[in-house]
Amino acid sequence: MAHINGEIIIKRPVEEVFDFVADERNEPRYNPRMLRAEKLTPGPVGLGSRYHAVMQSRPRPVEMTIECTSYERPQRLASTTHLATMDIQGTLTFDPLPAGTRMRWAWQVQPRGLLKLLTPLVARMGRRQEQTIWTGLKRVLEGQQAPFSTGR
Repeated sequence: MAHINGEIIIKRPVEEVFDFVADERNEPRYNPRMLRAEKLTPGPVGLGSRYHAVMQSRPRPVEMTIECTSYERPQRLASTTHLATMDIQGTLTFDPLPAGTRMRWAWQVQPRGLLKLLTPLVARMGRRQEQTIWTGLKRVLEGQQAPFSTGR
């Protein structure tokens, strides 16, 4: 199992950051590798919300299912993500700061099959990808960069 942790400061109110991140359909706007994300469950975003997403990968796109397993607005989100090659469980926490929001992530990545042999590489790549994703979020929410796509 690989552990991927990090944090970023975003100069926006904690409720705004939480709500934007909680709706997985927004991820294509700040993650250049996320091709699309659609909500599978009816009703508002919250505990039990499920999404189908497609991520750009080589040699072909990767499909995944994401489920919100904890929803404590505006402090904490947890989710599970299932891909053909791995499962990911993780938590995002949101702390208000005078200048905005500190967002922390903690993921446990469990590769399956042959990918299990590459767990150290998966962890290294995952850390780099997470930093890119959340830096993209920061740029979009702080108005420094146009969104990648509408994602819907």
